[in-house]
Amino acid sequence: MREAAVVAEPNPLQRIPGVAIVLVLLIALFSAIAPGFLSVANLSNVLVQSTILTMLALPMTLIIMTEGLDLSMGAVLTLTSLCVAIVSLATKSMLLGLGAGLLVGAAFGVANGWLVAILGIPPFVATLGTLGMAQGLSLIVSDGQSVVGIPHSVRDIYSATLLGIPVPIVMALVTYAAFHGLLYHTRFGTYIFALGGNREALRYAGLSPNRLLIAVYAIGGAMAGIAGLLMTARMNSGHPTAGLGLEFDAIAAVAVGGTSFERGNGWLLGTLLGVVSVGVLRNGLNLISLPSSVQVASVGVLVIVALFLDGLRSRA
Repeated sequence: MREAAVVAEPNPLQRIPGVAIVLVLLIALFSAIAPGFLSVANLSNVLVQSTILTMLALPMTLIIMTEGLDLSMGAVLTLTSLCVAIVSLATKSMLLGLGAGLLVGAAFGVANGWLVAILGIPPFVATLGTLGMAQGLSLIVSDGQSVVGIPHSVRDIYSATLLGIPVPIVMALVTYAAFHGLLYHTRFGTYIFALGGNREALRYAGLSPNRLLIAVYAIGGAMAGIAGLLMTARMNSGHPTAGLGLEFDAIAAVAVGGTSFERGNGWLLGTLLGVVSVGVLRNGLNLISLPSSVQVASVGVLVIVALFLDGLRSRA
């Protein structure tokens, strides 16, 4: 009589993404070595400071799902922040400043998409070029100086609350909900998965992959415009180097969160956990007074450790 096959129950720990394990370990570590880390004020500060990165990491997830990359996002954020500061200072209108930031950001996004989709330039090279353009324009429009004296309507956004919740956190939550709905509950979200996993299927369905790709990059640029408003409010000014390097943190958060750089596999909740992990890491290192150079290196280590844990879990 043939014995029935026995299937072992999967280990629950194997279902936990590496980013969640890393986040728990980071919280435990800094709770032990960083005084005041677990205070309500500090944890709230971590979440607020992570909101700008959230605005960049969520669209970066979509871009990476298409097997693309946007190295210009930090520089475009800097430029949009300056646009918000200059226009709001001239018009005394926060909405006009935000409109200017959105317009400039979306224009760079469309340019990135056009270079990648129409001209066929590799995303790394194309967005490296637009990074340089955005940096140069930032120095030109600001003359290399900070833009100060912005109106209260802009400055108060970063410190205001809504029902006791800081407005930046509310904006980040609304943004996450919007991206979650877009990616998982719309046809456009299905097309994003196909752009990275089966682009030929889109052509057979009569759709234009190039137009869809340009739209994805345009979303990333527009989100850099919204993040530029928060950056201006946070710094109480526009600065020509404010957002440089944030694209690295955004890519790190996406990678740590489990989004694959090929085959159109992406996970927005993982990206959100990645953003919080980067925020916790930087905050904890600040509390123990480590220099910024060590913080940058530590983000790289965070990516390697999280991906290593995911690799172990996959092989198990």
